[in-house]
Amino acid sequence: MLKVRVVKLGGNELDRPEWLAACADALKPLEPVVVVHGGGQAVTALSRRLGLPVEKRDGLRVTPPEVAEVVEMVLAGPANRAVVAALRAVGLDAIGLSGVDGGLLTAQPSAAALGHVGEISAVRASLLESLLLAGLTPVVAPVAPAAGREGVPLNVNADHAAAAIAAALRAKELLYVSDVPGVVVDGVAQDCVATSDIEVLIELGVATDGMATKLRAGAAALQSGAQAVRIGDVHVLGHPTAGTRVLTATPQPA
Repeated sequence: MLKVRVVKLGGNELDRPEWLAACADALKPLEPVVVVHGGGQAVTALSRRLGLPVEKRDGLRVTPPEVAEVVEMVLAGPANRAVVAALRAVGLDAIGLSGVDGGLLTAQPSAAALGHVGEISAVRASLLESLLLAGLTPVVAPVAPAAGREGVPLNVNADHAAAAIAAALRAKELLYVSDVPGVVVDGVAQDCVATSDIEVLIELGVATDGMATKLRAGAAALQSGAQAVRIGDVHVLGHPTAGTRVLTATPQPA
C-alpha cells in the first residue's frame, strides 16, 4: 500500500497566491500526496455578490439549493484550478477532480438541518491509488453526489472530506494546513491534543468553528484508518514536529 499523505489546504489564506505558492513548494518533497482544498471565502464572496444568504452553524455552511450551485461552481472551478496551477508550477503533475469525477466520493445528506449538505459515505480509494501510481497528484474539490440521486452535488465540508479520504487510503499522515499554527490555548500553540480532550476544548470555547471541525474530523480519521494527524500552518508541510498532533491517547509527561 502506498505511504501517502493527505493534505487539506484551507483557511483565509487560500485566496492569497503567495501563500498557495509557499504551500506548493513545501508539498513537493512529500510525494505521494493527495490534496483536498476548501474555498469558503470565495463561496461567501460570490454568494454575497449574487444576493444569496451566507450562514454557518458550528463552522459548517448552511447550503440551500441555490447556494449549493455556487459551491460547486467555485470549488470545482476556479478554486480547484488555482491549486492545480500552483502545484504544477513547482513541478508536481497535479490533476484536478471533484468528488463527482470517476465516482470518487459518494455522500449521504447530513442529518443536521444544513440544507444541501452531505457526509461522505464512500471513497473510491482505488481511483486515487491509480492516479498516484501514475505519478499524478490528485487535487480534490469537496463536492459529492448523493447516493442514488441526481442533481446538484452535495456540499461536503473539506475537513470531513480530507478525513474520509485519509481513512480510506490508510494515510501515513493527514495534515490540515491553514493560517493558524495549531490548536492555541492561552496564546500558546499546543504540541498535541488527545482525542479524549477535544469535546472539552470545544465546550470551553478554546476550539471553535473551523478548528472544532478539524479536531473532530481528525479524530474520526484516526479512528477509521489514518495513521497520524497534525493541524497547523504551512510549516507543518516541511517540519515533522510543527503544528498540533491529534493523538488517540493522552500524552504522558516526559
